[in-house]
This record gives sequence, C-alpha cells and structure tokens, in this order.
Amino acid sequence: MDKNILFNALKCRETERPGWVPFVGVHGGFLIGKNANEYLKSADLIVEGLNKAIDLYKPDGIPIVFDLQLEAEVLGCELQWHEETPPSVVSHPLQGDRWIDDLSEFDTGKGRLPLIEQAGKTIAERWGSEIVLYGLVTGPFTLSAHLRGSELFYDLLTDPNRVHELMEFTKFIGYKMVDFYIDIGCEVVAIVDPMTSQISPHHFHDFVAPYLNYLFEKVREQGVLGSLFVCGDATKNLEIMCRTMCHQISIDENIPLELACKIAHAHGKSIGGNLRLTSVLLFGKPADAKLDAIRCIDTGGTKGFVLSPGCDIPYSVPPENLEAVAEMVQNAYQRQVARATLKPSVDDTFDDIQIPDYSSQAFIQVDCITLDSTACAPCLFTVDCALKAKELCSDLPVVVKEHKIKSREGMGYMKKLGIQSIPAICIDGKLAFSSTIPDAQSLAQLIQNEARKKLSM
Repeated sequence: MDKNILFNALKCRETERPGWVPFVGVHGGFLIGKNANEYLKSADLIVEGLNKAIDLYKPDGIPIVFDLQLEAEVLGCELQWHEETPPSVVSHPLQGDRWIDDLSEFDTGKGRLPLIEQAGKTIAERWGSEIVLYGLVTGPFTLSAHLRGSELFYDLLTDPNRVHELMEFTKFIGYKMVDFYIDIGCEVVAIVDPMTSQISPHHFHDFVAPYLNYLFEKVREQGVLGSLFVCGDATKNLEIMCRTMCHQISIDENIPLELACKIAHAHGKSIGGNLRLTSVLLFGKPADAKLDAIRCIDTGGTKGFVLSPGCDIPYSVPPENLEAVAEMVQNAYQRQVARATLKPSVDDTFDDIQIPDYSSQAFIQVDCITLDSTACAPCLFTVDCALKAKELCSDLPVVVKEHKIKSREGMGYMKKLGIQSIPAICIDGKLAFSSTIPDAQSLAQLIQNEARKKLSM
C-alpha cells in the first residue's frame, strides 16, 4: 500500500509500479458473509467489509462505498433492494409533468448518507495515513436519468432547455456531495457517470461536459484529485471526456486500454482500468486474474496508470483472484514468473450454451445483453426500453429476455451473438443496438419490421 504511488499515477507521472484501486462495493459484504441489502444499510458492516478488503488486497486506494443510488434515494426515488447488487431505482419522480420543485429536499443528513459518513470517518481514521479514500459521486447525467427516467433521452431531442435545467440542478447536488466526501477525509473524488456512454459526442459536449467541469473545478479548488468514471463503450466520447477538468479517466473493458492511454496522456490525464470483471475476476481462476493484470500493466505502462476493475467488483468474486491481481501489481519478479509459466484456464467456447433457432420460433425474441439491470443504470434503461417497445407492439407475439453476463448463460449469449459492447439489444439474434439506448418507438419499429420479414417467409 502506497499513497504516494497512487497520487503520482493520478497526476500522470512516472511511477515504479501502477497504482492499485480495487473498487470494492457490495463485494465487501461478501467478504464478511452479509448480503448487499444488509451491508449497504449498516456503517459497522461497511467498516468491517472494507477492513477485510484492505487486509486481503493491499490497495493504494479504495472507495468508501459504490452505490450510485444514494443521492436519488434522498431526492425521493424508490429503490428495489437485492442480495448481491446495490439497490436499483424503480421510480422516477420527475416523469411526466412533475418538475424540480416537486422533489424532496436534498440534505446530506438524510437517507443513508449519515451512515456512509460514519463508516467513512472510521475508515479514514484507521487507514487514512496509508491509503487514499475515494468518494464516489453520482454524475449529473446519471442522476438526471434516475429522476426523469427514459424521458430524459427524448428531452435531449425535443426540449434541450429542460435538460439543461435538470443538469444545473443535479450539478448542485454534486457540489454538496463533493463537500460531503472531502469532509469525511476522501482525497480523490470520482464523478461516476455511466449513462454518458449511451449518448453521442455532440450531446456529451453540449449537455454533460460543462456540468462535469463545474464539479471538477470545485474538486480542484478543494485541493483534492478528480476522476471521471464511465462504464460501457464510451470510446466515441473519450476525446471529449479527456478535455474535461478531471485528473483521470477510469474505464471498463469495453474501451481498448491502449487507445485510452494514448488519448488521455495526450491531454495530460491518467487512466484507470480495465480488468475484466466477469470473464476473468468472477469466472476465472487466479492464473487468469494474474494474466489479465499483466495485460493491463504492460499496456498501461509506467506513466499515469492505475490498475482497477472497470466497475464495482461483482459481489461473489473469489477473493483469491483479487489477491492474485494485487501480487502482480506489487511484485515485479512474480510478474516475470507468471508471464513465463501461466496459461489461461478460462473456457471461452461456451459450447454448452445453446441459443435458439430464431427463425423457427412463432414469436419475435428481443435479447438484452447486460451486465445486470439491477446494478447497472444503462442496463436498466436498456431493458426498460425493450419492455416499452414490447407494449407498443401489443398486436405481435414478442418475448423480451435479459441475459446478464454475470452468469455463464449471459456470457455464452454474448459470445454466440457476436456482441462486442454492452448493453446491447438483439432482435431474433441480430444486433440492433450496442452501447446506445434507443427510444422505445424506434425499437418497436425494428421489431415490427422483423415480424413482417418472418411472416413473409
């Protein structure tokens, strides 16, 4: 564990090894035998889980909590709780004609924020001199989507002033959360905005970047470091993200690490990423985790690179896999040994997973390939869009299925349907959308077109 290595890496300086930040969220509950529902409602359990993770994984930095629903809960969004993922937002208080004045007052003394504060201060007192604490703020666009629901994407096209008004509001929520985490003792504030991978560079430039810059300007004024954390295939927005005022871009496996490093370093930004969450950390063995860590370390190089998973670590990742990653970070000799002796053990053929003969089915099948719609905001909106499209095609036999790549079945579907980036939507086995959330009407039209083709055969 070395704070200075992480600070230098975040500042895009040369380091003797990469920084190491495992994004332990509900996985902390797994380590102590508690489900996510229990874990995220108890300061004592969060502290216990983080202490265990720090002992095992020897990180240079770690988040207090990984829960992008904290702010939404305070503002009146209803949550659905799960045993192995953070809660998901199931109501959007600004749908329809309701607007900002109708929301609950945002106060960091409400909701679960007081227990997060208690846990954070306890961890800061115990570990603050040795590791860097991260405070994760829900990004303004993702928070706007929590509040407005899928109507936000329609607003981008039809009512841009409404989007700006909402983004201005969520930006001020972000201001309060930045102060909240800095007061706890966090030395890095990450703005986590996964929904931004689902919009165009034009929309990112006009509707997201200005508000991120306000937040990162505040982060810099407070003397701490700022990271922009995205999920999904945000390659199209990478250049614009690197022009924001953050210190670092943190990415997942959907974005090529070599390309991300090239673009980020050209803008003086460091890069964090991009260990494979499910195929390696969740389903692989320690040897696979070591080889994937080496892949990232060799690609990331010795300047401005922080090794981390691409998102919140899945609940039941075997601890030995993350311990293997930590060993590769901290022991250059063992990296050499692993390069020379290890071979991957992951079975990526998925011969046991069978996909349907879509042409023989008497219905249209819409497959949503996701990380997990209960834990991933873009995945949630993708599935929601598919279900709404089904309603619009009420005169047709349509079946919507979600395939979560946190399961072997989901990984098999992703492989056999040729999906490169998630979330994705396929219609009768044909890719329709990837890393883009369509409007329900557009998806319904494609379903209707496919139905006509099937009926004419």
